[in-house]
Amino acid sequence: MSTSYMPARKIVLGTILYPSGHHVAAWRAPSTQVDANISVGHYVSAARAAEAAGFEIAFISDRLGVPKGRAEALRRIDEWSHGFEALTLASAVAMATETIGIVATASTTFNEPYNLARQFASLDLISDGRIGWNIVTSSLQQESDNFNAGPDFDHAARYDRAGEFVEAVLSLWQSWDPGGFVRDKKTGVFFKPDAVKNTDYQGRHFRSKGPLNIIPSRQGRPLLVQAGSSDAGKALAARTADVVFTAHSDIVSARGFYQDVKKRAAASGRQADDVLVLPGIFPVVGKTRMEAEDKYAALQDLIQPDVALSLLETYLGDVDLSGIDIDGPLPDLPVSNSIRSRQTLLNDLARKESLSVGALARRIAGARGHWQIIGTAEDIASEIEDWFTSRAADGFMLLPPTFPAGQDDFIAGVVPLLRERGLLNPGKVVGSLRERLGLSKIARSGPNHARNRA
Repeated sequence: MSTSYMPARKIVLGTILYPSGHHVAAWRAPSTQVDANISVGHYVSAARAAEAAGFEIAFISDRLGVPKGRAEALRRIDEWSHGFEALTLASAVAMATETIGIVATASTTFNEPYNLARQFASLDLISDGRIGWNIVTSSLQQESDNFNAGPDFDHAARYDRAGEFVEAVLSLWQSWDPGGFVRDKKTGVFFKPDAVKNTDYQGRHFRSKGPLNIIPSRQGRPLLVQAGSSDAGKALAARTADVVFTAHSDIVSARGFYQDVKKRAAASGRQADDVLVLPGIFPVVGKTRMEAEDKYAALQDLIQPDVALSLLETYLGDVDLSGIDIDGPLPDLPVSNSIRSRQTLLNDLARKESLSVGALARRIAGARGHWQIIGTAEDIASEIEDWFTSRAADGFMLLPPTFPAGQDDFIAGVVPLLRERGLLNPGKVVGSLRERLGLSKIARSGPNHARNRA
């Protein structure tokens, strides 16, 4: 592809920190650390490597329970336990890095706005303005079963609650005007009277008078990331998100999603460029295409069939495929109450590629429905450029097949090519996470998000 087009905007790169890697059999690969899920050093090393390469984001996913799965499979897979709660791990990574943003996952279904607002605001101060919140509604029944009876677990109800939760948190984050802090020892005035305000948030699900007892960082507030791609997820993202993390297996669907989110953001009164769309990418890099294919085949050979099927059941929305002919087509399934957009994506993928149930399970064992590309660094860089310049993405979340090798291969081979083509920032970028991403500043004098929704 021609590199004469030099866009003013640059590709945003993030890496999703995971135990041994994103391939379901990564923990069995000879190059991976078998106890990576309980090694803080593993996560820190991966984040530092991405930081040194100029990545903007280190992303920490999380779950509040062990997904339902075949008992045998659960003993043979490391991803059911990330080893650490996300905010706790984010604090460790923040203290061990200097410039990269850290996005941590937290649920709106099983938390309270005030507590979560405090935790993220504290992390934002600890990191000097480098924290983001990946907003999830919690999708698995096994997560709900770990808490007292409470919110409606229906998909629409979870997103209604999530919208109000985010409003309440944003209100709390507006509690303080940083310019109001005098800190004058001589006069004894620490802050001006108008530096703080109550939020008095009252909604159907939440109330919080405020103010928050944590002041804002130089970033203004933590970044908001939304990973849902259903209609409800896109609606929430258009109103509130700074970054949308999404899954697409081809450029056509990615471009359609991109345009949809940007239009929704504009309809919500926002600038389209203030919502960045980052699809996931699962790259397998080789010096030749054959070497890349061999790398992928070696991982595929390590897949245990019950593990692959258990993973597929989870990503189809926690369904039970027992008794299904794995050599036959994927049967019609009831609409998922959990991972609705991913269920649709995998149904479409199975039909598009005429995959049996077993073949689909093997097909998603690495990318989980995200964009999978296997080839040379040149191949991958050209495809990334195509997605970016044709407005299918503002950047990408890297899902390395293995750690550290998969991420290292991408950094050593693909990143220099993207930089040569003028698609990445040429050198070290400092500043808050919001500044690194080129997003507009938070207006401290802007309207308070609190409103009575009762």
